[in-house]
Amino acid sequence: MKKSILKQMAAAATRLNEEADIGTVGNPLTGRRQSPVISNVSRALTNLSEDSIVTLDPNKIERSPFTDRFENDDQANDELETLKISIASEGQKIPVLVRPHPTKSGQYQLAYGYRRLAAIKALNTENEAPDALKIKAYIRDLTDRQLIEEQSVENGLRQGLTWIEQAMWCLQLKNVGLTQRAICPILGLSEAAISHFGKVTAVIPDDIIYKIGRAKSVGRPKWTSLAELLQDSRKTDSIRQVIKTPQFLMADSQTRFSIVFEHAKEHGAENIQAAVNPIWNPVGKSVSVVAKAKTNTMSLEFSDANGKDFATWINTNLDKLYGSYEAYIVSENKQTGD
Repeated sequence: MKKSILKQMAAAATRLNEEADIGTVGNPLTGRRQSPVISNVSRALTNLSEDSIVTLDPNKIERSPFTDRFENDDQANDELETLKISIASEGQKIPVLVRPHPTKSGQYQLAYGYRRLAAIKALNTENEAPDALKIKAYIRDLTDRQLIEEQSVENGLRQGLTWIEQAMWCLQLKNVGLTQRAICPILGLSEAAISHFGKVTAVIPDDIIYKIGRAKSVGRPKWTSLAELLQDSRKTDSIRQVIKTPQFLMADSQTRFSIVFEHAKEHGAENIQAAVNPIWNPVGKSVSVVAKAKTNTMSLEFSDANGKDFATWINTNLDKLYGSYEAYIVSENKQTGD
């Protein structure tokens, strides 16, 4: 069964190669060349067909030190749950690829197959049997550069990364010493596309990008626009306050991007400190009040169980509250001598 699956994958890659070659011959005016991603996949499958499949303890395998996918959204969790169900009912169909851990004897480091590893570990935990399921794997000695190239091949096979995931993956490829020209065939992208990635990742800090998440429906134009808005480092400091708020943390990835984008667009450098939205809760937390500041205005948003009643009470007692405010101002002026 294992060999037949591998053969089918290799055959599929071969057919794609043949189709690419036919396209080149059939229409010489287009100058089409074989897809570098297809070439990489075909080469990787050939290598794997020469390796032996072994069975390993999943607890002895660490995740790759290089992260291709963001894992902090509901879609990623749903995909993991689907994979768990599949493995529980049908077993692990495709082996993962690991290398001997560079610093820990008897341990391994994942090249690709993170979700398969995560699903098997989760199943073992849920069944309260940490050693019940083993993981099928290929073992190969890999340098950091070779490991990250193998992950890139897997990405090409799945073609499921969002634009910002590709951008951050490209950054890691650069960090292990690959040039922009060398990255192009690995990702199957043009130098112009690689350049666009760099324009975004050079400006928007990693921590903000990872907090926003995969942002599946957000492409290059929006990310580039956000990078342009964040050229001012003071705006970046303000965004770091925004990504700590409950409103941001409770949102999905697309909404998180919108919150950051709108904040960066609406608030100029002179208004950055006032733009942070403080939240007030009483001891019982039956009311939540968010203060939203703009250049010359301030709005209060009331929520939770008693939010509406509290807002109504404030509205009917504005005269009394303003009187308290005036008394406070007079008291402050006396203390400061103004």
